[in-house]
Amino acid sequence: MFSSERLKGIDVFVSVVERGSFVAAAERLHLTSSAVSKSIARLEARLGTRLFERTTRRLALTDAGTLFHQTCLRVLADLEEVETSIGAEVEQPVGRVRIDLPASYGRMHALPVILQFVKSHGLLVPHISLSDHFIDLVEERVDIVVRIGGTDVWPGALGHHYLGTQRLIFCASPEYLARRGVPETDADLDQHDRVVYARGDGTVNSWLFAGIEHGTLEQRFMPARIAVGDGEGQVAAVLAGYGITQLPTWLVQQELEHGTLVEVLPHLATDGLSMNLVWLKSRQHLPKVRLLLDVLARSLTPSGHVPPAL
Repeated sequence: MFSSERLKGIDVFVSVVERGSFVAAAERLHLTSSAVSKSIARLEARLGTRLFERTTRRLALTDAGTLFHQTCLRVLADLEEVETSIGAEVEQPVGRVRIDLPASYGRMHALPVILQFVKSHGLLVPHISLSDHFIDLVEERVDIVVRIGGTDVWPGALGHHYLGTQRLIFCASPEYLARRGVPETDADLDQHDRVVYARGDGTVNSWLFAGIEHGTLEQRFMPARIAVGDGEGQVAAVLAGYGITQLPTWLVQQELEHGTLVEVLPHLATDGLSMNLVWLKSRQHLPKVRLLLDVLARSLTPSGHVPPAL
């Protein structure tokens, strides 16, 4: 159980790290340098390891010290958040909330919903990352993510709400099709230039086709005329006439409506990866998480499905 002495030791430790020396930390905390030094010594004795490498020129964290510092920051942030929540009559969404979104889908669909929500909740501080890399919510302490693809079996520490399935189509610009012709079968794709998605490590995504068995998908590697590591970048390349691509309808709906992109091979359109709203169950009771999950579920589920049961 945490005692006031232990919490004081954490405060002293964090102050030393932030100020870079025992003397500077002592000035901040209105203590003597000797008191700060003794507090750190007691903390190291209790943990059974050194937290600092001490030299005549500088004070540096050990590996154990770095890990402990990260943990202390989380603990202090949680305490501050609880105090703020109680002071704000509990039901208001307040404090920091960490959200991770797929890059293109996040910018186009999820981010506008979040920004609109934040307008009405001035005490909420969203920290939003946009990337196509999967993250470990538990390890990185991220409150909410939107995931495209991934597992259908979620760990017990995570809650999830199914948002739907991507609809994948083949499309190209009218200019490209006028120049190269319109493909009529999947075999015709071999005669066309192709724009594909490439991950940061250089891996090129395969295209998906309906498999022989109902409900299955077949992956085919398609050599590319150009590979782009971003969905909106793929759209730009296709609009510029670089070839045919396979993209989800949520990404190209506006271009299809305006006629700047044209769907081809409509009989080969297929469902792709599932889309899910995922969150840490340990945080779902917080108003800032619960209310944001509610609005995201209602806005991102095509049918306006009721939000997840929390």
